[in-house]
Amino acid sequence: MKQYLNTLYITTPESYLFKDGECVAIKQEGQVKGKIPVHTLGSLVLFGQVSCSPFLLGHCAENGVTVSWLTETGRFLAAMNGPVSGNVLLRREQYRQADDSEASAKLARTFCIGKIFNCRTILRRTARERPHPELEQACKRLTQSLARLKQPLLLDTVRGIEGEAANTYFSVFRHLLGEKSGTFAFHGRNRRPPRDEINCLLSFGYTLLAHDIRSALETAGLDPAVGFLHRDRPGRPGLALDMMEEFRPYLVDRLVCTLINRGQIRSEQFRKTESGAVLMSDDLRREILLAWQNRKKETVMHPFLKEKMPVGLLWHMQARLLARTLRGDQSEYPPFTVR
Repeated sequence: MKQYLNTLYITTPESYLFKDGECVAIKQEGQVKGKIPVHTLGSLVLFGQVSCSPFLLGHCAENGVTVSWLTETGRFLAAMNGPVSGNVLLRREQYRQADDSEASAKLARTFCIGKIFNCRTILRRTARERPHPELEQACKRLTQSLARLKQPLLLDTVRGIEGEAANTYFSVFRHLLGEKSGTFAFHGRNRRPPRDEINCLLSFGYTLLAHDIRSALETAGLDPAVGFLHRDRPGRPGLALDMMEEFRPYLVDRLVCTLINRGQIRSEQFRKTESGAVLMSDDLRREILLAWQNRKKETVMHPFLKEKMPVGLLWHMQARLLARTLRGDQSEYPPFTVR
């Protein structure tokens, strides 16, 4: 079993990270605030004006620690990885199947099945606690989408079904918010930039998820830029976005709704810019990062492997299962699903 490694998030402006022996040392306002052994880390995520010494970057590369740079609002800028790992034959097979429309459609169907199945699970759980006709109708439509995906389809048809299912899911997303949601309202998905508090939280959560899945794919020897469901675009991690689909509702959406429903997030922790973009405060960002790290430490049963493992290992297992599928060691990729 792969060891679960931590992610170190640095959000304090003007922080400086440097190598101190086998540790990452963190200096803020001229003082060393802490040291963390490199071997306990899987990645570093740096927000805003945070700098690193070249010796630390080299040490991270040698030890397989990914370093990612994000803006203060959480938009991905760049990432540094060590030497490309994995079997070159695996990547060649990934590229070959990505260029094959039939093979791409087959894998895209499995990613969509995982996403829609988990979206339906989230809605059904809410419907049991707070019944509503719109939730029941949405679950029925998602069930119909799943039935359509059980048969071979063209890639564009798969994408169309995924888009319809996403619209159905987000059309009733407001029902996931309980009485303590207060002034928070959700009127549909929007991004780049998010124009309300909930979309701000969702976008930030999806950024964190994308970072973790991208690292898992690299570790498994796959190219995160070449996907099957998402079209290739310069700078876009298509395969990471593919695998994200099955985890979005289960991890990010549930986490956001839980924090709001518990009253842990307040409207005064956000501010709106002149352009209409909604940004979260530094304190709220730290709270979200802490909640995300704690969520990844929780133990769950993997539905396919039948093993208990930390949530933070799930995408590593899925990346390995995808690699096995591409190599032909198993006939189909089993998406991660929850009931």
